Amino acid sequence: MSEYLPGLAGVPATKSNISDIDGQKGILTYRGFPLEQLAEHSSFEETTLLLLDGELPSATSLADFDMQLKKNRVVKYHIRELMKNLPSRGHPMEMLQTAVASLGMFYPGKECLTGEDFCENLNYVHDMTVKIIARMATIVTMWQHLRNGYEPVNPRKDLSYAENFLYMLTGKEPDPLLAKILDVCLILHAEHTINASTFSVLVTASTLASPYSVVAGAIGTLSGPLHGGANQKVIEMLHAIGSPDKAEEYISNRLKNKEVIWGMGHREYKTKDPRAKILQKLFRNLIEKRGGNINPLFEIALEVERICEERLASKGVYANVDFYSGILYAEMGIPADQFTTIFAVARSAGWLAHWREQLADNRIFRPTQVYIGSGIRTYTPIDQR
Repeated sequence: MSEYLPGLAGVPATKSNISDIDGQKGILTYRGFPLEQLAEHSSFEETTLLLLDGELPSATSLADFDMQLKKNRVVKYHIRELMKNLPSRGHPMEMLQTAVASLGMFYPGKECLTGEDFCENLNYVHDMTVKIIARMATIVTMWQHLRNGYEPVNPRKDLSYAENFLYMLTGKEPDPLLAKILDVCLILHAEHTINASTFSVLVTASTLASPYSVVAGAIGTLSGPLHGGANQKVIEMLHAIGSPDKAEEYISNRLKNKEVIWGMGHREYKTKDPRAKILQKLFRNLIEKRGGNINPLFEIALEVERICEERLASKGVYANVDFYSGILYAEMGIPADQFTTIFAVARSAGWLAHWREQLADNRIFRPTQVYIGSGIRTYTPIDQR
């Protein structure tokens, strides 16, 4: 195949049985299970194990996995000291990429990745996966305190993954409703076939780099505003609009100038992103539980979505997952620049499932190119030019 397709659009890069998308119908499944069922009945811990192993776990297996995650939440003080020396105004995604990459120096993990054959030691793969997923949340929440000049909050073993995240972030007992919402958000962001950051995982993993390098590379890819960084851009956009009555003019100007409307449209979906539907429902439930008190940003978001559907639905452009996730995080009191780090925490489950799958049938990626440069030329000495 010699045809050049920008962005490799539609070009299969791998075979996978982890997740699947039907963009026409707006269906996303993990290992064959509809996302809506997992969001309603599962937990992030169970969904993670499903993505990793391929089947819903038994109660015993899930309890063991949960305990493994809890035991690995603590990180060495060296990581904390390293983070203290990072610029406090640096973006949390840059911090996260740096910290995760540094984990490989304090928790070595390349002993099974030394030859051309794939790593057959599934205990090694599982152990490395647990350590990374458990510590991702710890690092993100530690940074919230360290960058403000305070010591981080120690993790607790009596809390679920989502509960512990909120506890470490705020230092307060987690609100059960907000913890449940965060748990669902983590499930929704855990996996999404071969997106840009997951493709980065495949390429890096194919070289037999350490899993820390694999995930650090994926974090860097996710940080861009055309990928994971869009949820922060949505909040900035809603603040810029200011009120629902100003949404029409704002959208008109953006469309006129051919500018991005953040949180709208997705390459895979020609209908509303199923994750956006679930998030919107979560926010309505939150409003109901709180007696009808509504975040002004939600009102603006509803108006923006209405206007965009009127103007863009015919082109298959609808709200995506980023459109509502940021509003929910803001309601939890999470700073906007931390939104994408939460995305990364959740997506680490899918990334490491793909890492394991890549190792099982590995071949280093080496795509070709369409050369459009000069033909063969003769070098001219510098004094003759």
